[in-house]
Amino acid sequence: MPQHTPPRPICGHCDGFPTVTITTGTRTRDGQRQTITANCPACRGTSHTTTPAARARIGA
Repeated sequence: MPQHTPPRPICGHCDGFPTVTITTGTRTRDGQRQTITANCPACRGTSHTTTPAARARIGA
């Protein structure tokens, strides 16, 4: 029988939207908007939080 992995909890800081694109207000030479990309600092752009067991230090 296949083993199913339980779903990982969604990050509470970004609510599952870990990466956003922000316009800077300027335009490029060809007229497109200049943008920057920002990742959620809590989940580092994965949209999931880690479990407490995964954060535990080994040998502590």
